[in-house]
Amino acid sequence: MKPSLQQLLQGNQRFIEQKLRENSSVFKDSSQGQHPKVLWIGCSDSRIDPNEITQTGIGDLFVHRNIANLVVEYDLNFLSVLQYAVEVLKVEDVIVCGHYGCGGVNAALKGDQLGLIDNWLAHIKSAHQYYAWEIDQLTDEKSRARRLVELNVLEQVNVLGKTRIIREAWEKGIRPTLNGWVYDIETGKINVLHDNITNLEQLKVTCKFERRIKFEAENEK
Repeated sequence: MKPSLQQLLQGNQRFIEQKLRENSSVFKDSSQGQHPKVLWIGCSDSRIDPNEITQTGIGDLFVHRNIANLVVEYDLNFLSVLQYAVEVLKVEDVIVCGHYGCGGVNAALKGDQLGLIDNWLAHIKSAHQYYAWEIDQLTDEKSRARRLVELNVLEQVNVLGKTRIIREAWEKGIRPTLNGWVYDIETGKINVLHDNITNLEQLKVTCKFERRIKFEAENEK
């Protein structure tokens, strides 16, 4: 049963009481400004709370969420978040976190027609077409969907690393690192897809070659 608005407000009061028990100055401290070290780019899926699944506190994560955790080069909302995180907050790490069972990825994989959102999902459909050589060899629908989730995350990391904001930061010798993660709703575990990326060369290796090498190696066994 979904919560009522009154239950949400009651939950807020319990939240306040719990946080004050843990730290009596938590709200006063957080009101002085934010200093997160991580930008989290995740999916809008209601089952995933970045702070909950990482057990982080108030002010630890700067969060941007959209359907299927996409990094879209012409999305001014996303670019504004990225610029603020990197150039003002000076975050040290940027994480693109997808999740298995993603409705957006499943819809793109099946070719569902959903109306306006189809324009947004076109980015995932393009990734599916590009990596059809790999995805279509998998034997069942769940495996194909899980692999497309991973490939989608890597594609977004690739786009992220090519933005002017990240390139200029790297040219100045400034972090952040780029990271591709996938959350497994069935187990609660986060899977790390690759090592931290800190420059364009690492980006090229991770996002262009690693997937094909890994896939071919696994199929040689």
